[in-house]
Formats: sequence, C-alpha cells, structure tokens
Amino acid sequence: MLAKLIVAIVLTAITGAIPETRGYAVWVFFIAVVAAFVIEGVRIVPQQSAYVVERLGRFHAVLEPGLNLIIPFLDRVAYQHSLKEVPLDVPEQVCITKDNTQLAVDGILYYQVTDPRLASYGSANYLAAISQLAQTTLRSVIGKMELDKSFESREDINRHIVAELDEAGRNWGIKVLRYEIKSITPPESILRAMQAQITAEREKRALIAKSEGERQQAINVADGKRQAAILESEGEKQSAINRAQGEGTAIRVIAEANAAGVRAVAEAITDKGGMEAANLKVAQQYIETFGLLADKSNTLIIPANVADIASFVTTAMTVLDKTKQAQIAAKGA
Repeated sequence: MLAKLIVAIVLTAITGAIPETRGYAVWVFFIAVVAAFVIEGVRIVPQQSAYVVERLGRFHAVLEPGLNLIIPFLDRVAYQHSLKEVPLDVPEQVCITKDNTQLAVDGILYYQVTDPRLASYGSANYLAAISQLAQTTLRSVIGKMELDKSFESREDINRHIVAELDEAGRNWGIKVLRYEIKSITPPESILRAMQAQITAEREKRALIAKSEGERQQAINVADGKRQAAILESEGEKQSAINRAQGEGTAIRVIAEANAAGVRAVAEAITDKGGMEAANLKVAQQYIETFGLLADKSNTLIIPANVADIASFVTTAMTVLDKTKQAQIAAKGA
C-alpha cells in the first residue's frame, strides 16, 4: 500500500509541476489514492484456496474463495494456503531392521490443509515437520520388523505412518491422507543372497512339478492298464456266459429233438403194422453196422454163434413190444 501511495504522490507532483495541468493536481492525487485503496482493499480468492488476514499484526479472518474486502493499512494478507491434496516427497533414508539389516527406504505422502489458521501459526514450517516426522516414524516401524517381514508389510507400514502423522498434523491444521513407500533397497550382498534364494526356490518348484508330473503319468498308465484288464475280463466273462448259454440251449434243443423222435417212434409203433416196421428197421440197422465193420478193418469180429443175431433182434423187439404195451396202458388209464 505504501508503494502505491508513493506512486500517487509522484504523479501529483508531476501534474503540479506542469503549468498546463497544475489545476488538476488535486484530482490526480485523489484518483490515485482511491485507486490504491481499491487495489489494496479488494481480494479475489481462487477456488480451493484460503487467505489468512492479519489486522495490525494479529489474526483477523480467513478469506473464503471469491470476492473479499479488507481495510488497507490495517489489514494485510499474511498467508496463502491451497486446500487441495498435495503430494510431498519424503527423502530417502537408511533404516535398520530388527535383524540388523540396512534398508534404503523412500516414500511419498499426501496431505491437505484443513485449518488455514493452524497451518499459519501452528508450526513455523509444517512441510518440514511432517517430512521429518514421516522419516522418524518410518525408522521406528521398520526397526521393529525383520527383513523379510518389511517387504511383506508395506500396507501395515503405510497405515502406521499415516496414523502417526495424522495425529500430529491436527495441531498444524493439516490432514495426512495417505503414505506410500516407493522403494525398499537392501544392500548389494542381501540382493545377491535373495536372488540365490529365489533361484533355489524356483528350481525346487520345478523339480516338484516334474516329479508330480511323472507320478501322475505313472498313475494314469496303471489306471489305464487296470481298466483294460477289467474290460478284458468282463469281455471274457460275458463270452463264457454267452457260450454256456449257447451250449445249454443246444443241449436243450437236442434233448427236445430226441424226445420228439422217441415220441414219434412210440406213436408209430402203436399204429397198425408199426411193430413189424420196427422189427425190420432194427434188423436192417444191425446188418448195415455189421457190414461197415467189415469195410473199415481187415480184422472181423463175429459172434461165436451166428444165431446170436437172431437172438439180438428178438431182444430188441421184446423191448419195443414192452414199450408199446406201456403206451397202450397209459392211454387206457
């Protein structure tokens, strides 16, 4: 404001020094002072921003986004804050784990000003404060973990740091929204050991997978042979059953045919002239059989008494006669 008043006085002096404009010097001074007051008294605050106004050195108000008026000479905008979410890079630092391993860790945190007044007067430099607090909290958390656990617990580390920073940030008018570890870098010797461990683990998994494959292959082959043997035995069983059923059916058919033949012979004997025909048939078959023996062998066996032929025929006819009488008796009954 003082600079603007000096400019107004200079313009008035220049106007009064020129004879032609000397009469307008008062008006020039008045207009310059009014312009200076308007420029200094009007403040346009952008969206998502906040201006902290001090009146005579003390906190007076926080200007909201939009058009605002202040009193020149009495009020001044002491601080300007952005209310947006702001990323803050946390410098890399060396942390020591519970098993005495050094880790180079860096991260990034996101914060937002929630109270412009506390952000202005709660800390001389809240950015440096939260950055240093994030580093110390990170060292403390990692110091309680072993090396392997620190790689697996990034989410837990991030949540713990956010909780600590958010608690402290309340006095500084800021809110820590989240913290993310960008990288965890162990020493070169640890990296080589980890790489060797990973290689050994992969080789182990490969051997296990190979053995499992061979085992499954053997199981599949054995199961296939077992199924084939079962199917083969089932086929043989069914074949034997079918063969037995066929043989049984053939025997039954032959028996039925023989029975039918016997019944036909018996019926023929009971007819007129049946007995004489039977006698003739028996005698004829005996003679034919006797003749065949003579054809197929040089040695001929004949009964000691030729009269036995007649006796054989008589015996056969006696059997037929008894059969006939039994059939007649059965019909009479």
